[in-house]
Formats: sequence, structure tokens, C-alpha cells
Amino acid sequence: MTPSLRLVFWETTKACNLTCRHCRAVPQRAIGPRELTMSRAMDLIDQIAEVARPVMVLSGGEPLFRPDLFDIGEYGVQSGFRMALATNGTLVTGRVAARIADAGFSRVAISVDGAQAETHDRFRGVPGSHRLALRGLRNLRDDGVSVQINSTIAKHNVAELPSLLDLALEIGADALHLFMLVPVGCGLEIAPTDMLPADEYERVGGGGGGGGGGGGGGREMGHGQHLSAMTRGCLAGTSVCFISNEGAVYPCGYLPVSAGDTRVQRFADIWNASEVFRLLRDPAAYEGKCGECRYEAICGGCRARAYAATGSFLAEEPFCTYRPDLDRGVITLQEARHDSQIH
Repeated sequence: MTPSLRLVFWETTKACNLTCRHCRAVPQRAIGPRELTMSRAMDLIDQIAEVARPVMVLSGGEPLFRPDLFDIGEYGVQSGFRMALATNGTLVTGRVAARIADAGFSRVAISVDGAQAETHDRFRGVPGSHRLALRGLRNLRDDGVSVQINSTIAKHNVAELPSLLDLALEIGADALHLFMLVPVGCGLEIAPTDMLPADEYERVGGGGGGGGGGGGGGREMGHGQHLSAMTRGCLAGTSVCFISNEGAVYPCGYLPVSAGDTRVQRFADIWNASEVFRLLRDPAAYEGKCGECRYEAICGGCRARAYAATGSFLAEEPFCTYRPDLDRGVITLQEARHDSQIH
């Protein structure tokens, strides 16, 4: 049975005004010639609607580089989707915030990668980007738009997490979502030195069940509509997919294994019949300790980190400290004690 599609991330453009050290994409300064036109964007929304009407997050690059972004958002809302926007926030002036509100976006996520301006600006590559991101958050709140803060966590900012939570509360954000650095794109260059070690990752991210969990976690802090659609650690290819700026479909934005291309295939055919998605939806196909972990239903490991470490998205989660073999020993001992009490 094909699982329900609950969340689509669409990379509307690779164009961006920042040079973030961890970005999954290699940013460019202008809209690319192969990026989906408005006509193709509307067709893509129609194709997805044949499968479901999930939350659709318009991301980038920097999505506000697209002059037709608000038209895309409005068309998605009119088509019955809950539309969200993921931006670096630096372009969200008061006028832009008003246009976002008028287009009907349900929530806007702005990336803030440090409570301190110096920490964020160094990671994002542009002085003043922290100040502008906070300005964007406040402008959106003033226009009544639900906002959340996304933060990529690595060694450079892990100590600032308590202050980051305080900042989110002070601004009035409805959610703070934490994402662990995944070695992909530009992040490949900094991952060896900047990624948290496995034990620290599990302490910060909480993992899923007893394992390493997915790439992110979140805390809803208000009564805004919950748009994260999170039910387990890794949702790649099960409840979630990612669509590139050129229309290719991937399990998530951090796993560079294409499941199909909407330029030559119907989205429904990709979602329902892709071999990549079929494997991701089959726990029996998982390798190593992920293939025998009793927490698979609530975790699944991060398929993107597995791929980055081994070249196989079915390999075991490399940042999980859980030991199923030790767990089996404890369960066996408990069962033996239980049997002795019965007899």
C-alpha cells in the first residue's frame, strides 16, 4: 500500500543571495534557464494534487528570488494545498511580508543558525544576515503570519541552543526546528570538522526511539497549525519528498538519489511506483543494525547520512549509538527471569 504523501519540499530556484557553508546546493546568483516556468509550476501542482494535497514548502536557494513566487503560492492555496515558505529571511521587508500574507502562506520558516549575530553571519557568509533574518521574522509576525525558526546544528553553534530557544520565544515563533548537519552539497567540505560526534548528536537531537533518528526535530511553541507532519525519525520517500528546481523528484533534499523526473513522468507514477521509494518503504531492505532495530517504526535512521557515509541509502545510520545486539541480550535475560517466576 502506498503511504500518504504529507509533505513536499519544492526547491523553486537555486538562486540565492547568501553563501552558506552547509548548503545542500551550490548557489547561483540568478534564475537558471532550466528552472520550472510558471506554467510548469502550475502543472506540477496539478500533478501532485492527483496524489494528495499535502503541505507544500517552497524553498530554494532563496525562493524570494523568483518574481512569480507569490503567484505560485496563490495557485497552490486555490488548489487546496497548505502552502509554506522556507527562506533565509534577509529579503523579507515589511512590503514583502504583506505580500506573503496576502498570498495565503500558512507558515514561513526562516533559518537562524545562531543566537549570536557573529555565529550566524559567519555560517551564512554575509555580514548582517542575522539582523535581517530577525527583521524578517518580526515583519511576518506583525502581518499575522505564523513563523518558525529552522536551525542547522553543528559544533559552531551547539552551545547557543538555550539562547536560541529564548530568542524564538522572544520573537513569538510558533516552532523551533533543529536540523543536524548532513554531508551533502557544500556541506561535504565542512562535515568532517563541523559535524557533532554521534553521542553529542543523539543528546542534542534526541534521535528516534533508541536510535539515531532523522535529520531534524522540532518544538511547537504556540497554537499555530502544525506543518511538520512528523511521525517518525526519517520520512524520506514515505510521507515526504523533495522536488528539485528542474523538476526531479528525490526522497528528501539531502539524499541525492533521483526517484524520477516530472518533466518526462507523471508525479503519481513516480510516487506510487518508483523503485527508490519502494526500497525506502520496505524495512526488510535496510542493512546493518537498522535492518534489525526494534525502533525502526519510530526512527528508520537518516537515509541521507547512510548514503553519504557508504554510498547506499539502505545502510545503517552511521550516527546511531544504539546496539541492537546488546538490547537482545537484555530482553533474553528478562524473558528468562519471567519464565523462572512462572515455573
